[in-house]
Formats: sequence, structure tokens, C-alpha cells
Amino acid sequence: MVDGGELRLLILKLLSDTPRHGYDLIREIEDLTGGAYAPSPGMVYPTLSLMQDLGLIVETESEGTRKAFSVTEAGAAELEKDADTADAVLARLSEIGETQERVGGGPVKRAMENLHQVLRSRMMQDDATKDTAFDAAAILDEAAQRIERL
Repeated sequence: MVDGGELRLLILKLLSDTPRHGYDLIREIEDLTGGAYAPSPGMVYPTLSLMQDLGLIVETESEGTRKAFSVTEAGAAELEKDADTADAVLARLSEIGETQERVGGGPVKRAMENLHQVLRSRMMQDDATKDTAFDAAAILDEAAQRIERL
């Protein structure tokens, strides 16, 4: 969804608004995409450490055990230098979120999860054969064609 350089700019952009800790950043990015994407802690925390080592962010006082970070002058300068890229990444993720909100949730998501469970259950039954798989595939193909015509 984002490469390492884009993630760094996105984090700088989000931290320029308000100091945050890693989990807040993950949650904010997930919210931007309407739940379609959340960077893994294995991506975010090493990126935060690298950015701190590069002097782009600094740890700020925070409540509890979580480290909150804010942007340094060097980080603000890098963000300003690559503002177009940062804005493009933010816009791309926001667009995914808008699409997700419009079509990804609610009844379609429920139906897709239901289909997944039913297929898995049916195909694991002892009496399932190759013909059962072909029949299920034919039903799915027909449903796909009908949905295409909507």
C-alpha cells in the first residue's frame, strides 16, 4: 500500500498535526483507509526508530509507557521538501477510505464473509468431490457475471 519512503513522509505528516505514539499512527492510517490497510507494527516502529536516529522526530513527554513523537525542525524541512509526495500519499489513502466507506462495508462485507465460511465448510465435508468444487465454481462464476451487470 505504501513503500518505506512514503510511510516515513506519511508519519511526518501525521506527526506534524499532533504528537503521537506508534499505535496511534497505525490506527490513524487504518482510519484513513476505512480499515482497508493498517501498517504492521514491524513497519511502523522500525521506521520511527530510524526517523529518530536521523533527527527527523523526537520523543516527547507522554502518559504511560508508550513513546510519543513529534516532528523536529529537520523533519519539518524534509516534509516541506517532499510535501507534494506526502499530500499524494495522504490523498491516495483517503480515496481508498472513501471507496471502502461507499462500497466495502455493511451488507457486502457480511455476504463475502458468509460466502467464505459456507464454501470452506462445504468443501471440507467428507462427501465433497471434484464435481462439488466445479459446481461451486460455476455458481460463483454466475454470481460474478450477475454482479458485473449491476
